[in-house]
Amino acid sequence: MTIETWELLSYIVTVVGLPFAIIVFMVEQRKERQNEEEETYQQLSEQYSDFCKLLIANADLGLLGHIDHATNLTPEQQERKYVMFEILVSLFERAYILVFEESMNRQTQRMWASWEDYIRTWCRREDFREALPRLLRGEDPDFCAYISNLASAEAHPRTP
Repeated sequence: MTIETWELLSYIVTVVGLPFAIIVFMVEQRKERQNEEEETYQQLSEQYSDFCKLLIANADLGLLGHIDHATNLTPEQQERKYVMFEILVSLFERAYILVFEESMNRQTQRMWASWEDYIRTWCRREDFREALPRLLRGEDPDFCAYISNLASAEAHPRTP
């Protein structure tokens, strides 16, 4: 092979091979990022599932329904209820920090929508909304604003 042939081959590699390698790298990075997001979502979902098991184990607190039915709780039950709310807010904050973004792609929007549903469900409870100001002390300011807005919206739902 002559030098001219080698030069031609190097140009071909540069023009075709380098852009191809960059595209392959970007595609692999995107797949890896998506896998990490899905793994994070799965871990958060498992933590919420574990929280639901706590709800079942503490059924006497009246937290399983959408409405606050347990109004005559003992001081010990009230304390357990508050701790359950602390665990829940911590979980919601973790999900917010790890999943929520101002501009989300379709997949992230789908993942976040289920968390927003969970948050809205709990924000419909008057006892949860009443505890929120105390629960949100020291938490992420963006998360505090987000959940406070949802709580306000759920306290005064619009009628269609």
